[in-house]
Amino acid sequence: MICAFVGHHDCPTSIRQNLLEIIKTQIENGTSKFYVGNHGTFDALVLSCLRELKQTHKEIDYAVVLAYLPLSDDIYLSNETILPEGIEAVPKRYAIAFRNLWMINHAETIITYVVYSWSNTAKYIKKAKNKDIKIINIYDK
Repeated sequence: MICAFVGHHDCPTSIRQNLLEIIKTQIENGTSKFYVGNHGTFDALVLSCLRELKQTHKEIDYAVVLAYLPLSDDIYLSNETILPEGIEAVPKRYAIAFRNLWMINHAETIITYVVYSWSNTAKYIKKAKNKDIKIINIYDK
């Protein structure tokens, strides 16, 4: 099973412990692959949790799904990043949207931090709900 993460660019770092517990539960329920973006606090928190959990759960795999070709000073390890197929043809202004939709289309579960119903994040979550994907909103927890 695959789980992806889509959340607001800014979120409180205080959600980290709750996020860690939710990811652990997903692992216990059979999720073995995780996709996360690389823009903002939410993605950074998710990545730190995945790196921590990989130490004790060797069976999981995760990938930072990039929206743009990496720069030489990117902080992500090359072995933990992927570029979605077809993104090279997407105009830069649509690359993050393309990446987020790619993650949604490849996941059975989405873990999110969405507060504002009018936000782009909420639009992605609505698309995931329309695909009958399980949604876990940390903001609701």
